[in-house]
Amino acid sequence: MSLTTTPQLPAEALAELHAAARVLEHSSFAVRLASMVGQSVEALKRALPKPIENALDSAVRRALEAAMRAALKLDPGASASRWLHRGLMAASGIAGGAFGLPGTLVELPVSTTLLLRQIAAIAAEQGEDLADPVAQAECLKVFALGGDGPADDEAEAGYFAVRLALAETLKGVVGRNLLGLLPGFLGAVAARFGAPVAVKLSAQAMPVVGAAAGAAVNLAFLEHFRGIAQAHFTVRRLERAHGAALVRASWPAA
Repeated sequence: MSLTTTPQLPAEALAELHAAARVLEHSSFAVRLASMVGQSVEALKRALPKPIENALDSAVRRALEAAMRAALKLDPGASASRWLHRGLMAASGIAGGAFGLPGTLVELPVSTTLLLRQIAAIAAEQGEDLADPVAQAECLKVFALGGDGPADDEAEAGYFAVRLALAETLKGVVGRNLLGLLPGFLGAVAARFGAPVAVKLSAQAMPVVGAAAGAAVNLAFLEHFRGIAQAHFTVRRLERAHGAALVRASWPAA
């Protein structure tokens, strides 16, 4: 009588998956930024003025639309210099911080485009075809994976739960240009991306945060989403190599 063995990921792939899971399930931009500026997460959230908070949803959506139109049209090889992006993000943060929160809202589409260029470069490094609208959509998904939605509970906020929810808004994307997607996808991404953006703006609203600190906030923003992108596209590469079902079954328990 022959015994069947349960398929398992190779040890190296399993180690990569576990490292990605730690980032995707436990990475918090709010906690990281609160530690950096010496304030609690609650204090950061209270620092955002109500008029800015009310304008945030439309600002985030406009930033994503601008990034989508500008960032993914370019040659991904042109975005490979991480030091260049760090310099541009720092300069963007300085400019935003120098003019306070209104300046930061103006600067948001610029920094979001820079982020998306870095995300696209990481995607290409992990074997994604950026000419494919599905791969382009996966780049935008990183903004949603890097921030909690406004009404998330623990059961809804997990990595695969978010991917599943976003996949529902992407039905029919194959063969279509990403810019022609229904607004539902962009709205779903914006709803989750708005949370870390609000924390970023809140930090820059604090009296101790000026132009120089605005650069540090932007760099923290860049590092956070770059880490999310690296983890997300690692998972997708492992799924292509070993099958999505095996990768999901090998996901570490919380």
